[in-house]
Amino acid sequence: MFDRERIIQIFFFGFLAVMAYELFVLLDPFLTPIAWAILIAFVMHPLLTELDRVVRRRTLSALILTLAVALVVILPAVWLSGRLANEAQNLYTYASSAVGENSIGHARDWMKHSEWISSLNRRLGNRIKVEDEAPKYALQAAQAASEYVAKNATTAARNALSAVIDFGLILLVFFYLLRDGEEYYESLRRLTPLHEDDKEVIYETLRSTLSSVIRGLMLTALLQGVTVGIGLLICGVPYWAFLAVLSAGAGLLPFGGTALVWLPAAAYLTYVSGFLWGLVLVVWCTLSVAIIDNFVKPLLMSSGTGLPTMALFLGIAGGLEAYGPLGLFVGPAIMSVFAALLRVYQKTYVDRRKEAA
Repeated sequence: MFDRERIIQIFFFGFLAVMAYELFVLLDPFLTPIAWAILIAFVMHPLLTELDRVVRRRTLSALILTLAVALVVILPAVWLSGRLANEAQNLYTYASSAVGENSIGHARDWMKHSEWISSLNRRLGNRIKVEDEAPKYALQAAQAASEYVAKNATTAARNALSAVIDFGLILLVFFYLLRDGEEYYESLRRLTPLHEDDKEVIYETLRSTLSSVIRGLMLTALLQGVTVGIGLLICGVPYWAFLAVLSAGAGLLPFGGTALVWLPAAAYLTYVSGFLWGLVLVVWCTLSVAIIDNFVKPLLMSSGTGLPTMALFLGIAGGLEAYGPLGLFVGPAIMSVFAALLRVYQKTYVDRRKEAA
């Protein structure tokens, strides 16, 4: 005869698993914005605590921080979009005027009288005339670029709309996490079927890992901005202070980093002041950023995670590969929580079994 309670348990957990899967399917398109909202809320929680002591209303404090985050992202994005649109319009006007002035014909005439082009033609055995082929390929490239832009304009607009929706979702989730996040956290702790000391180990490991990773990224980005700024100042690059701040922001990016700032600055310096100064800036920025990335950053990030440097590196690299930019935080967190679970397993099952024996 079947045990009624056993049947109820099987049905309950089976139904729970089905509903959990359906919930995952339902939320899957929004998991990345939700994860970013959780991360930003974690970063802003200490500031929320301080603000709440002054305002004394959690909803108002959460709303103020949400609006502040929105303005920090929206205002630079609007300014940058306007600049990009203006530059694109200027480029289009310049290209149109160049075509109207028959610049291709002028370029062909210049190539015909250029000693360098004549030497290149002789090396090619006069089988190919560079002055005839280069303008043709330039026109083909321009046509291909125009067709690509026209073909992908709809996709770009759709991606921009998707980015706006995701950002709105991030702000919405961020607000409710600030307001009610502590209740969510305690509810999740109560639902975790572990002993209280084991819960403390796992949740404290997760908290310290995220704090260490964020602190390490912020400090190393600041240090990179300072070192790049010193190089820009010494080499005489204009607006070096603004570019130093821009370098610190670019240092937070998982790809490109500060090179997005100092490489164009080095190219400009080479054009204005000569090859030597451009080389000096490239060498300085390359060495200083490499030292910070390979020695200072792992030291700062591993100090609070309890992970070996190799495990931290693999966590970051694997996280970037699996989750994109979010993997900078998810990868080390997974590594640290897995290590904490292994410690719990050793204490609960291995050590106690030895004591019993």
